Amino acid sequence: MIEKKQVIQREEKAVLVGLIQKDQTNEQVAEYLDELAFLSETAGAIAIKRFTQKMAHPDSRTFVGKGKLEEIREYATDREIDLVIFDDELTGSQITNIEKELGIKVIDRSDLILDIFARRARTAQAKVQVELAQYQYLLPRLKGMWKHLERQGGGIGTRGPGETEIETDRRIVKDKISLLRKRLAEIDKQSFTQRKDRGELIRVSLVGYTNVGKSTLMNLLSKSEVFAENKLFATLDTTTRKVVFENTPFLLSDTVGFIRKLPHHLVESFKSTLDEVREADILLHVVDISHPQYEEQIGVVNKTLQDLKAFEKPILTIFNKMDLYEERTFDEWLEDSVKTEILQDLKDRWDEITHNNCVFVSALERRNVDALRELILNKVRDMYQVRYPYRTVHF
Repeated sequence: MIEKKQVIQREEKAVLVGLIQKDQTNEQVAEYLDELAFLSETAGAIAIKRFTQKMAHPDSRTFVGKGKLEEIREYATDREIDLVIFDDELTGSQITNIEKELGIKVIDRSDLILDIFARRARTAQAKVQVELAQYQYLLPRLKGMWKHLERQGGGIGTRGPGETEIETDRRIVKDKISLLRKRLAEIDKQSFTQRKDRGELIRVSLVGYTNVGKSTLMNLLSKSEVFAENKLFATLDTTTRKVVFENTPFLLSDTVGFIRKLPHHLVESFKSTLDEVREADILLHVVDISHPQYEEQIGVVNKTLQDLKAFEKPILTIFNKMDLYEERTFDEWLEDSVKTEILQDLKDRWDEITHNNCVFVSALERRNVDALRELILNKVRDMYQVRYPYRTVHF
């Protein structure tokens, strides 16, 4: 059996590496590395330095050029760096080649995200989903990473005639993937039955980029205690609560946050969790308005919703963290009239883009929450009218 270990140990010193390719700007890659640093912090590592290189496409052997790799090696040796994290997915042979050159542990963005998901998984479903994604990530990299794998056992009957050790590992991993898929199918079936048993209630799902405040809003709207903290992927499992606004009940769900460059096999494994989004009647798209790249994050979420075939659902956009937006946008000398004008222009712009389906709030300061509740209530009531036009529904 192949043993998988946690990628990052607490307080490891790391350097980050990003490639500026022909279709990217320096600013974009800097933003990607900001996010990678936050991911590293979430996993428990400390990002000490960043390295970038302009290349038309990655080097097939070592991802970055020979000179850049030497620069990273010298820095890592001088500063006793434990770990190098690349912002893009590496092949097994690239990881092996880079580790041989640097003499320290090397991981990529996908491996880092999988590590965080493994630490955050709490329920049986999340644990199986993460383990499946880990094995799917491992399978194509076995040849390049074989020297890192450890056996728990062996002996008679563990290997077929003429089978090499790498072929044995491939078979073990494929068998494990098959078993995990069966287990996940059983859990999915149970989850589907539970969702079906919810009756005629309208279903509302919070969606958005990771760390935009979905869980805080969930707590605020449902008056329940859902885990929320300022780290990426604080929520892996879908949480659903029954909420009642002015005698109108509905189900409110919080879902896992989306992120750019999310590993494909992770999306595949978590499709059952994302069924909550696909089966929702109304989506509440939460946006961190204070983030410098919030529009790009909106694009990532919209693309994910399109992939899930959920983009055509009624969507209410909630621009959260207005307190931080104002703090970062306005200086103390700016006149109140100018501030009001800037805010009005912002709201007018997004009212036009969303066809008046947006609201600006601060969940932390409970600002404009009444307006948010009213918008949600109106949407839920409209949906009941659409679903049950000829009768009054009693709950």
